[in-house]
Amino acid sequence: MEHIADTNRDRNKQIIFQAKELNTLLLSHNITPIFIKGTANLLAGLYNDITERMVGDIDFLFSSQDYPKAIEVLKEHGYHYTDNPESLKPEHRHYPRLIKKEYIAAIEIHSELLRKSYSQEFNYDTIKSSIQVVDNVAMLSDANMLNLTILAGQINDYRFLYRRIALRNAYDVFLLSKKVSAKNAVNTISSLNNPLHCFLAACGEVFNNPDSLEYTQTKKTKAYLNMFKELFTNPKKVNRRTTRIKTYLYLKHVLGSLCNVFSIKNTEFGCFYLLLTQPFGKEN
Repeated sequence: MEHIADTNRDRNKQIIFQAKELNTLLLSHNITPIFIKGTANLLAGLYNDITERMVGDIDFLFSSQDYPKAIEVLKEHGYHYTDNPESLKPEHRHYPRLIKKEYIAAIEIHSELLRKSYSQEFNYDTIKSSIQVVDNVAMLSDANMLNLTILAGQINDYRFLYRRIALRNAYDVFLLSKKVSAKNAVNTISSLNNPLHCFLAACGEVFNNPDSLEYTQTKKTKAYLNMFKELFTNPKKVNRRTTRIKTYLYLKHVLGSLCNVFSIKNTEFGCFYLLLTQPFGKEN
C-alpha cells in the first residue's frame, strides 16, 4: 500500500504540473479552460495528501466559442488521438481523448458535462456565473464540483439505474460537503433532484450519516436506499438487476439509432422507443 501511495503521489505531481502547463498554454491563446473532476480537486487542494485520489485523465470544459479553438491549439502543440476519432458520436460530451508522448495523462476536452438527454440541465451556461479561480486556474464552484461528482456517476455512468455509487465519487462528495452545504448544492438543480438526493442518501449511509451529507428524505430516496443496502447482501439479485439494466440500455441504444437513421420517431415503432425510455426518465 505504501508503494502504491508513493507511486500515485508521483503521478499526481506530474498531472498537476501538466495541468498547469496546459492552463498557461491555453490562456496565452485567450482560451479559458474550466478544470473539472479529479484534476480540479487536486488543483483546488481538496485532499490532505494528493495520494488520496487516483486520477485518470485531465478533464476540462470550454464554452462553445472556445471548444473548437482549444482542440486546434492542443493539436498544434503535439497532442494526438489515443483511439479512433470515429469511436465517439459527434454529439458526445467530450472530444476523443488526446495524449502527448512525454506527458503522463491523457486529456478530455469537454463541450458538455452530462449525456445529451440531460445536457440542458447542467452545462457551461448554467455554471459560468459561479466559476472560481484558484491560483490563476478556473474551475467549477465548490457546489457545482459536488453536483458534477454526483451526476458523472448517477447520469453519465448509469449508476442511478444500478443503485450503486463509486467510493471515489462518494469520498470526493464527502470532502466537498465539508466546504459547502451538500443539500443546498443539489437543490440548485431541481430537475435532477431525485438522483442527486438519492446519491446523498447512499453516500451518507457509507460514511455513517454525517451532518454534512444531509438530504431531503422522500419516498423515492427511501426506496433507493433500501435497494442500495439490499444489493450488498443479495448478490444474485445484483446479477439479475445488472443483466436487466444492461439489456435495457442496449435496446435503448439500438432502437434510438434506428429511429435516428430511418426518421421513424413519429411511427408506432418510435412510440415504442419513447415508451421504453420513459420508466427510467428524469423523475425516476
